[in-house]
Amino acid sequence: MEKRSTLLIPFVLTATIVVIDQIVKLIIVRTIPLNRIGVSLLNDFLRIVHVRNLGVAFSLGNALPGPARRVWFVAVPALVMVVVAVYYFRSDDLTPGMRWCLAGILGGGIGNLIDRVFRPLGVVDFVHVRVYGFLGMERWPVFNVADSSIVVSGILLVILFMVRERTLRKEKINE
Repeated sequence: MEKRSTLLIPFVLTATIVVIDQIVKLIIVRTIPLNRIGVSLLNDFLRIVHVRNLGVAFSLGNALPGPARRVWFVAVPALVMVVVAVYYFRSDDLTPGMRWCLAGILGGGIGNLIDRVFRPLGVVDFVHVRVYGFLGMERWPVFNVADSSIVVSGILLVILFMVRERTLRKEKINE
């Protein structure tokens, strides 16, 4: 097992993501009226908007009653983040890159969890990009810094696990 101080270094990323996410959301809330476009850039490819999401990804669960939303979108994600953190600290088989990815996922999860607990109107989303018909959509659903961190870190984590698995298979064949 790595030294505890070495294990803590990736949490700088976690804290950075939470701080940036919350600062940007605060700026959006204070400068762009709800359900409005604040800025449109690159020939309307990118819009900075102010919307709220009471659900999760793609607004799933928006219609659930308040108590059910709290359980499903506060308690369950909080439990998942605890499980991820326990795995982070107890696992000996994670590479440093994998630990950084898990720290990025935790940062994004915490950023959105803060909104779900302290913003009664829902998670602040603000990035709206045109996808030109990809998956039948003209525009991708609105997202935020925390969402981006979860997705990018998750994709990188899967890639790192695949690379490690492939390397382990090659080593086993060469034995």
